[in-house]
Amino acid sequence: MAKRGGFAGGMPGNMNNLMKQAQRMQRQMEEAQKELEEKEITATAGGGAVEVTVSGKREVTKVKLSEEVVDPDDIEMLEDLIMAATNEALRQLEEISASSMSKITGGIGGGLGGLPF
Repeated sequence: MAKRGGFAGGMPGNMNNLMKQAQRMQRQMEEAQKELEEKEITATAGGGAVEVTVSGKREVTKVKLSEEVVDPDDIEMLEDLIMAATNEALRQLEEISASSMSKITGGIGGGLGGLPF
């Protein structure tokens, strides 16, 4: 009579290997996240008139303004330039983060239903 249920043909060994790979991938992702947090990304707007630096923790760490961009009669332009430079720095950071994680996961992260590895 055929055995029903359980793992056929050595599945427990394959499951152990899969778990080890998942744990290794999780460690690699944690290391990559730590490396990313130590990075700083700088972006500019207005031809370099505004420069914003963000950390890998997604915090603005520096804002540098050229004197010519500081016009009390046009505060709105300065606000727009700061926002544009900040958004560009954050976009670049996200791109670096996604690229780093893709190298670890081999591009399978999106299809795992939100699993943490």
